[in-house]
Amino acid sequence: MSLLNDTKFKSAMFLLTGLPGQEDIHLWISIPFCLMYAISILGNSVILFIVKTDSSLHEPMYIFLSMLAVTDLGLSIATIPTVLGIYLFKSREISLNACFAQLFFIHSFQCIESSLLLLMAFDRFIAVRDPLRYASILTLPRTAKMGLVFVLRGVAVILPLPFLLRHYQYCQANVLSHSYCLHQEVMKMTCSDIRINSIYGLFTTLLSMGLDSLLIFLSYVMIIKTILSVVSHTECLRTLNTCVSHLCAVLLFYTPEISLSVIHRFGESSSPILQILLSYISLLVPPLLNPIVYSVKSKHLRVRIIRAFIK
Repeated sequence: MSLLNDTKFKSAMFLLTGLPGQEDIHLWISIPFCLMYAISILGNSVILFIVKTDSSLHEPMYIFLSMLAVTDLGLSIATIPTVLGIYLFKSREISLNACFAQLFFIHSFQCIESSLLLLMAFDRFIAVRDPLRYASILTLPRTAKMGLVFVLRGVAVILPLPFLLRHYQYCQANVLSHSYCLHQEVMKMTCSDIRINSIYGLFTTLLSMGLDSLLIFLSYVMIIKTILSVVSHTECLRTLNTCVSHLCAVLLFYTPEISLSVIHRFGESSSPILQILLSYISLLVPPLLNPIVYSVKSKHLRVRIIRAFIK
């Protein structure tokens, strides 16, 4: 206890938290987490393998899907060490440098995933609005360049955050309320003036997820407007069905993420359990369900996966 009260110790590391009040059953709680991580890594790896090895899937839609799979893999790998460390080995300590690195990767992958969902919305808009020119507009080199630009945007936007945090003095309670480091929470641990971090954090949220979600919404407004102009009811439903998997991915990503961001900034009196559950949902559920949703909804991809496993 004297070690925990030492200021130097507090400035050297943070203590992560699992589910409060459930420490006695952390080992049992680790079982669903292990299953979720295993399914996420396996599912996204299968998507990458199928898209890479099957030349018929070398199309913009599946290229964007493989980029999304890489991002989901990165997001899962970034949280595995601390989440399973807490529930399997009761290892709660994390150094400042490791914490800063983890929050950089978590927020970078989230920003990149938001960008990829926007690119996939643009892909669906072109496919619905101008299907005859789809292949000429979204060529593979152009698709790769757009993906690279948005990846660089995600890294460049998030990169200043850990460097800003590194220059602060940490003299507050060193216990974090999540199983991993998040910028919104780490900056509250400092006794320095955090106005720069707070303003820049809000700026990055609005620039990345805020702008991306708005453009995705506008894309679907245009998609729905185009679909409603189709005379045939059957053709209308068939066209709309091509967007269902992407729409599910958008809802899985943005709903818990926006809710958690609002709670962190404005819901100081909200339940800690609600924040913890939303944080797990925002980081674990999209990588888990995205490959399942796309495999179920895309007949072309599903057939290739089945053939690969049969072989």
